[in-house]
Amino acid sequence: MASKASSKTLTITNPACLVDGSDTEFRHLVNGLLPFAARLLTVRDGFGSLIGLTGVQYSLIRSISHLSQQGDVTVNQLADHLHLSGPFITIETGKLKTLGLIDKKAHPEDRRKMLLTITPAGVRLLGELLPVQQRINDVLFDGVTRTEFKVLCSIVDRLVANGDRAALDLEHLDARRRAG
Repeated sequence: MASKASSKTLTITNPACLVDGSDTEFRHLVNGLLPFAARLLTVRDGFGSLIGLTGVQYSLIRSISHLSQQGDVTVNQLADHLHLSGPFITIETGKLKTLGLIDKKAHPEDRRKMLLTITPAGVRLLGELLPVQQRINDVLFDGVTRTEFKVLCSIVDRLVANGDRAALDLEHLDARRRAG
């Protein structure tokens, strides 16, 4: 049985994340998630590159395609979905419009909102990528059981929201430190 570590050396104190009083498993998790996140970004960038886009542009057009299955897609919805700023989405979707991959039109009921749709050229581009995307995503999640996948899906939204809060908290602490 592992000895209980001093709380002064723990990198987390949430009891749910401690095993026998140790943060070793937590550190293992974080140290595994970091390279996986980096691999996800590399894959996203690769998907974009294969169709002549940046990784971010690929994420935008794929997300517009996904979100449009549930109704109209606005710049703000896309920004919220991807946890990016509205102004950044506006700039990047402008580039996709210039490429002829999406259309941007004023919302008929609220002209301040922009509706985003994928053009036939955008649909075709995503369709061309689909076999590669399926192959690579199958490799990424090889060996994951349905139960594990459901658990992962149920946790990820909470972790993203927690990550947003943690980053904001850290930013405030850093600002206070610099103000000194």
